[in-house]
Amino acid sequence: EAFESMHSTFLKQRNTLATTLAAQVKSDIFYTRQRGYATCRERALAHNNIPVSVYDNLVTTIGEHIPLLNRYLKLRKRILQLDELHMYDLYVPIVKETSEEISYEQARDTIVEALAPLGQNYVNTLQRAFTERWIDVFETPGKRGGAYSGGSYSTLPYILLNFQNKRDSMYTLAHELGHSMHSYFTRSNQPYQYGDYTIFVAEVASTLNEGLLTEYLLKNTADPAIRIAILNHSLEDIRATLFRQTMFAEFEQQIHYQAEQGEPLTADTLSAMYTALNEKYYGAETVIDDLISIEWARIPHFYYNFYVYQYATGISAAASLVQQILHEGQPAVNRYLKFLSSGSSDYSIELLKKAGVDMTSPQPVRQAFQLFESHLSQMEQLLG
Repeated sequence: EAFESMHSTFLKQRNTLATTLAAQVKSDIFYTRQRGYATCRERALAHNNIPVSVYDNLVTTIGEHIPLLNRYLKLRKRILQLDELHMYDLYVPIVKETSEEISYEQARDTIVEALAPLGQNYVNTLQRAFTERWIDVFETPGKRGGAYSGGSYSTLPYILLNFQNKRDSMYTLAHELGHSMHSYFTRSNQPYQYGDYTIFVAEVASTLNEGLLTEYLLKNTADPAIRIAILNHSLEDIRATLFRQTMFAEFEQQIHYQAEQGEPLTADTLSAMYTALNEKYYGAETVIDDLISIEWARIPHFYYNFYVYQYATGISAAASLVQQILHEGQPAVNRYLKFLSSGSSDYSIELLKKAGVDMTSPQPVRQAFQLFESHLSQMEQLLG
């Protein structure tokens, strides 16, 4: 009912919303042509000197691994005991929440231990975030929701949090600490003009912290129910970030291409393209409900001109770095700390290459899928 109610509301405004999105795409095309670029995608990626091949590698490699997504969806359908898996069933927890409560102090200690492979300098700086009160931890009246790492070149990288004694809150804390450590090391080592970093690399440091936390928890947790919950967190994170965001990236590419060819973007054409992509990604194991065709209308990122693919490249780069740090040890740690300290002193692609990740090749994305398959296999074994 919630799925139907929400999407039906957008459906009533489909023509208005289609006109709004089409106008944004026309604006993208205008600036693209005025500045001498061949396509909107080329212009968007050129801002950070990202080769178009990075985008193409991502979409192609994800497409090759859709059978792995189907395997996960099949498990989800079986565990939820459903004859048919619908799009709205993807939002239902596959396992019941454990009764485990995690205090802020427990989360702090666990995160510090999980991130110990990054070395003493990183851990010492991490400890400062707690002892020097960089973090606004708990909910208070009038405080905004969510979690954010903020600050400026001349301030500490403060964190706004709303901790709720749950595992998800521990992951959120680890994630935001990743951003703050990235900001701290960058600002401590770079002049003002290089004292920030691009969106392309921003999610690498935060997602890497989550990856190290997951591996630490799996290594130190024997309770099957808790292990299942940890594995499910990882699988859903990768599904929602790697598969879903790449599907969004394909949609962005298609709508811009159609408009660049002079074809109109109507509510019908937008919905047809979006439905076809859902069929491609989810159709083998999921009923593609009619109302999913209007979901494009509620995604604000489609107005950001080729933004969402960076979520998928970020989690892929992080997965690759986690494996390097855990298996190579100090050489990989040294490369990673240099990456954190580099800010925008070089192009994002080059900074990642120096850290050990070549995003112009499909290898990092494949490594993310190796992680997904490993966690899926463990989940299947535990669930029987």
